[in-house]
Amino acid sequence: MRGNNEDLDGFDGEASSTSMISGASSPYQPTTEPVMQRRALGGYRCDLDYLRSVLGVLKVTQVVLALIAFICIETIMHCSPCEGLYFFEFVSCSAFVVTGVLLFMFSLNLHTRIPQINWNLTDLVNTGLSTFFFLIASIVLVALNRKTGAEIAAVIFGFLATAAYAVNTYLAVKKWMNRQRNARQSNDYMRARTESREVDTRPEIRHLDA
Repeated sequence: MRGNNEDLDGFDGEASSTSMISGASSPYQPTTEPVMQRRALGGYRCDLDYLRSVLGVLKVTQVVLALIAFICIETIMHCSPCEGLYFFEFVSCSAFVVTGVLLFMFSLNLHTRIPQINWNLTDLVNTGLSTFFFLIASIVLVALNRKTGAEIAAVIFGFLATAAYAVNTYLAVKKWMNRQRNARQSNDYMRARTESREVDTRPEIRHLDA
């Protein structure tokens, strides 16, 4: 029995050693799965850096102001004439929905999964149109309203939303111009490098230059 026990002890020792060696040399370590899961879920996590940035804060502000303006206009029960109220209602609701979708896409980095869409241009068009239509809707509502509390509040938040969208439009245009300038400089640099390589690889060109 002792021999059997020694044989079993030796077998256990070899098995444990083998498992330790295989475990050390195996690429499938226990920490691999959580890392892969973190990478897989990383694209859906909330991008706090974006929300803390100027553009992120502006997006949140726009959504909140558009929602409040829409709520204020919805509380008005009587209107005469009603065209200005209906137009303001349409503008505030549309701005809230579209900007809310863009905020959702940007804050979760979902826009990176749809590279076919130029999201910077989409955001620029949205902010530009929202600035224009919120300004027009607020001016029309000022001219046609009956000076009730809800209408005055809607006008105030309408102009605040106009200002938020205008600032966002200015920053978006500035960002787009910077990207265009950087792309142009990069193209010039690559063109200069290509011409330099052609000169280096063609002795006759170097001879003519000399």
